[in-house]
Amino acid sequence: MRTNYILIDFENIQPKNLSVLKGHNFKVMVFVGAKQSKIPFELVVAMQDLGDSAEYIKIDGNGPNALDFHIAFYIGNIACQNKNCYFHIISKDTGFDPLIRHLQTKKILVHREKDIMGIP
Repeated sequence: MRTNYILIDFENIQPKNLSVLKGHNFKVMVFVGAKQSKIPFELVVAMQDLGDSAEYIKIDGNGPNALDFHIAFYIGNIACQNKNCYFHIISKDTGFDPLIRHLQTKKILVHREKDIMGIP
């Protein structure tokens, strides 16, 4: 069975509809910037409802694209360990697109969506 990973660029997108993922085969990773000190209560509750299928990843560093590089690292790390997975990057940041095209040439299934509702 294929594992679907949703990697959320929380600096760029603050999803309001995580509850639609409950009961589906998704692993949700919310990447939070080093300077972000507040997360909306609704997101916290939705993440808790997903149980072990959800995690926050707070990055340590600051700077342009610091969070984006963390997302890229996690995709590479997971893809090396599990060849049967699909990645959904949730971000409006088009800077991910060259990486996505490259990963697709390597047969890594990955797409970027602006919203969780855009996931097929």
